[in-house]
Amino acid sequence: MTITTIPADLPLWRYYADRRALYRRLTFGDFAEALGIMVRIGVAADKADHHPEWTNVYNRLDIWLTTHDTGGVSERDHALARVIDAIVGPAAAG
Repeated sequence: MTITTIPADLPLWRYYADRRALYRRLTFGDFAEALGIMVRIGVAADKADHHPEWTNVYNRLDIWLTTHDTGGVSERDHALARVIDAIVGPAAAG
């Protein structure tokens, strides 16, 4: 089952219809800080066996969450978004 709405507990995320994905941009002080967060998110994602699509340019990290098996956003994406929010908090909002 795919989901196209953002739950109230994920206010920093957006739904991108063209990618059928949740999206959030994170901005940090420098590359080292962004890379450190990527590692923390990566470890959590690997434990959940659900991996983000992302790009990193210097201090910016763009993240898209989608479940390819279902062709869109699933509860797995919402769960990983919550984990990412817990790791970075609102301060990294881009």
